[in-house]
Amino acid sequence: MEIRPIAFFKSPVTGKFGVPRQSGIAPDLRGEVRLVSPYDSPDALRGLEGFDYVWLVWEFSLNGPSENLTVRPPRLGGNTRVGVFASRSPFRPNPIGLSSVKIESVDADKCVIHVLGADLADGTPIYDIKPYVAYTDSHPDARGGFVDGNEWTPLEVIVPQELAGRLSADDLNALKQLLACDPRPQYIDDPEREYGLTFGGRNVRFKVSDGVVYLTELKPSGSE
Repeated sequence: MEIRPIAFFKSPVTGKFGVPRQSGIAPDLRGEVRLVSPYDSPDALRGLEGFDYVWLVWEFSLNGPSENLTVRPPRLGGNTRVGVFASRSPFRPNPIGLSSVKIESVDADKCVIHVLGADLADGTPIYDIKPYVAYTDSHPDARGGFVDGNEWTPLEVIVPQELAGRLSADDLNALKQLLACDPRPQYIDDPEREYGLTFGGRNVRFKVSDGVVYLTELKPSGSE
């Protein structure tokens, strides 16, 4: 089987560090699905405006394939191993991702789907788009394996007023949601260590201590 991208993703998160580990946990994070030729036609999106969510089938292009049969899920603290097929790890034999994202709007003329809550980095190739249909896709009583017994609690995020003023209200809210997801490797807990990610063309630096994220620096990407 030969497949090729039908779209690429546009996101303010440009590297894999900082990308939400699951779709929907940063619900205000905006992104765009941009169709490419020969699929960049309004005909390809006809009727999509009637749906609230879509499934995106995409490539873990920042990772590549992995032959490991076990992985260490963050939900288990990053030290306990489970089988790769019992996880949603990005390190897979075939680096294919599947995400349910909310449609904010559909611009058929520009062949762009504006979405919320995606867990894709900027530039991610997308191989298919399918509408989410609740009567078949939703299983509210389904068991969740190890996830059910390991509750995830978002971190508190503190942004100094001087830094908060450099962002729009929407960007500030989305950045807080990203940081609350705790992008650090789960087996590292060093309150003195500073971490960084790129968001919306800015270098974001932060520290984490006792369940609280402290934003320490925010400056244009590429600046020293």
